[in-house]
Amino acid sequence: MTRPSRFASFFASRFVSLICATLFACAFASTAQATVSATDDTGATVTLAAPAQRVISLAPHVTELIYAAGGGAKLVGAVSYSDYPPAAKQVPRVGDNKALDLERIVALKPDLIVVWRHGNAQSQLERLRELHIALFFSEPHQLDDVALTLTRLGTLLGTSDTADAAATAYREDIARLRARYASRPPVSVFYQVWDQPLMTLNGTHMISDVITLCGGRNVFAKLEPLVPTVSTEAVLAANPEAIVTASAGATKPDAPLAKLDAWRAWPSVTAVARNNLFAIDGDLIDRPAPRIAQGAAQLCEDLEVARSRRPANAQ
Repeated sequence: MTRPSRFASFFASRFVSLICATLFACAFASTAQATVSATDDTGATVTLAAPAQRVISLAPHVTELIYAAGGGAKLVGAVSYSDYPPAAKQVPRVGDNKALDLERIVALKPDLIVVWRHGNAQSQLERLRELHIALFFSEPHQLDDVALTLTRLGTLLGTSDTADAAATAYREDIARLRARYASRPPVSVFYQVWDQPLMTLNGTHMISDVITLCGGRNVFAKLEPLVPTVSTEAVLAANPEAIVTASAGATKPDAPLAKLDAWRAWPSVTAVARNNLFAIDGDLIDRPAPRIAQGAAQLCEDLEVARSRRPANAQ
């Protein structure tokens, strides 16, 4: 009886060891699979122990990106003007691009905060860093960056299927516009950000990429910084064929072309002489999120109108 008992004890011991080893391996594999990482627009790698469950957005375009990536249900806080999609209006507010409510942000216990690199106060962002809350910086500059951001957010949110589908649909929208307009005769464009002081965008801004997509040419593409101040004389010297600005969109409806009316004082400017003064819904053109494809479509149509207004000998 002793021999069988010893064998039974031996095999039982091996069986228990095998079970324990298997459970440990499964637990390790589960932990390894739960860890998620993505590179943000600063080039930094953001790593989370598990897909984010409590997310805060610190820019309206970021809110749109998170919803498009399938993470809307995980948003626990957002800044002012986060108004799209409509469900975003119900998300608790944590400040605006000028000042954040740090106490409320901490109280919401986020495991991920998505930040607008140049739109949020740097001193406050440093305080969030000190709290060891994961920060993902969003600063898309090219149209293709929107799709990349969607897929990266999908990874961090654990919603890759939805995010990848949204990225694919967006890429297809942009590809259709590029195929239709990129080879059209160029139109020189002055994009007016603000009138007092007079401000524009250089060639590294996404809106400049939209202008190029539509077969346009940003007359101030080579200036520095990202949003340079220019003089009226500089615009007159550039003599753009079209002058474009953003209307306030749904955020604050206004007279769309009010900011451009002052240019009518210079009828010698080609854009004025041909009435090529255009306003695009700011919610569609200013936010580097999927809806910028709609803003791009509007701008492309406007530049096509400008082409149609050329004298016959200039076609």
